[in-house]
Amino acid sequence: MTDLAEKRSAFIIDVLTEEFGASMAIDPAAFRRKFRKMAASPFAFYRGSAALFYADQRGDFGSDRFLDDRTSRVWIHGDLHAENFGTYMNASGQLVFNVNDFDEAYVGPFTWDLKRFAASVALLGYAKALSDRVIGELVTGFARSYLAELRAIAAGGDDAIGSITLDNADGVLRRVLQQARLNTRVDLLAAQTTIDNYERRFSLGDGVHEIDDATREKVCAAFADYLHTLPDSTTRMRPVAAGIKDVVLRKGVGIGSAGLPSYNLLLEGHTQALENDVVIYMKQAQVPAVARYVDDERVRSYFRHQGHRTAESQRALQAHADPWLGFTELDGVGQLVAEVSPYAADLDWADVNEPEELAGVLADLGRAVARMHSVADDESSHDLVDYSTEEAIVAVVDAEPEAFVDYLVDFGHRYGIRAREDHQLFVDLFRNGRLPGI
Repeated sequence: MTDLAEKRSAFIIDVLTEEFGASMAIDPAAFRRKFRKMAASPFAFYRGSAALFYADQRGDFGSDRFLDDRTSRVWIHGDLHAENFGTYMNASGQLVFNVNDFDEAYVGPFTWDLKRFAASVALLGYAKALSDRVIGELVTGFARSYLAELRAIAAGGDDAIGSITLDNADGVLRRVLQQARLNTRVDLLAAQTTIDNYERRFSLGDGVHEIDDATREKVCAAFADYLHTLPDSTTRMRPVAAGIKDVVLRKGVGIGSAGLPSYNLLLEGHTQALENDVVIYMKQAQVPAVARYVDDERVRSYFRHQGHRTAESQRALQAHADPWLGFTELDGVGQLVAEVSPYAADLDWADVNEPEELAGVLADLGRAVARMHSVADDESSHDLVDYSTEEAIVAVVDAEPEAFVDYLVDFGHRYGIRAREDHQLFVDLFRNGRLPGI
């Protein structure tokens, strides 16, 4: 190994240890599973190492002339990559394709979202054996679509395309929405529960475990507190749903949630018919990776705990968010609470391979990201960002619009190479036992 590679390897160890060290000590087996998933491909590694990406934004990848006092304080997704998009049923009963998974959301530089996404496109394109020229064109299309939608919103919204729904989607995203539409609550309940003596209960096995009475009591108390964080409309639509039928512990949930406890609760639905039962999850929220690299006391002190941050961020960034979205505390630790939705469907990139098809999808995603960045500002119910983010971003970027697009393309190429190299270093570190604590 060269001196440069050894230095980078030591940096990777330091960043991952700082980010995950305490959790690894609690559940090293969970992190062995997480790291084996990350070892599978450069994209999987990139997904699981947001902390490394943000650490690099303070180093040789951190120069950014498109940031000022306002564009450095935008409510951002925090982990914006190509696989963090999918469908959900919004509070208005409409199926939407949009950004999802807001666990890493925070207030920070808007370009960090766009750069993280551009690098993910480079990794995705490389895995599909696309040329650098084609990858550059795809990032360019995403960036221009983002800017076009943001300009339209800043101009009053008359020319903005808006949320991606069955009314305006076509091609790949329309198929994803149609597939989500075929999902039913009955199918979800059949997959996760059984009926015994005319009552529904969770099925056990493969990561789903019973809990003792003391734990159940604590979870139920936390649930009662969570109910006070729900919007009034949710409370009105479920006269029976405060009843908890069953509670189970979930383990091994997601590449980003290694070692964190999560509970599923089975609730009575809006009627006593068994097919209307609702499954919600309560999971421990964690400090977002981006927060370690944003020094802003006003942002830090805005949130009661990480569960509050995650829920408020999702409500801020996702118009008409899940009506079951809320937060609570369990053993003094912040928890995110939301529905396990039967209408969630992710975009399967394995089905999108030709440049023309990819370009269409990425243009749609550019518009979705623009709407996300524009929602949580002075026109929202949140006062953390108290100015028009779309106007602030457009003012900065439109001074050099082509330079901004070129900047994202160049970053995507360079950081895609860095991530592929880091992935190989990570695999060697892991297989040779150099990651401490696991």
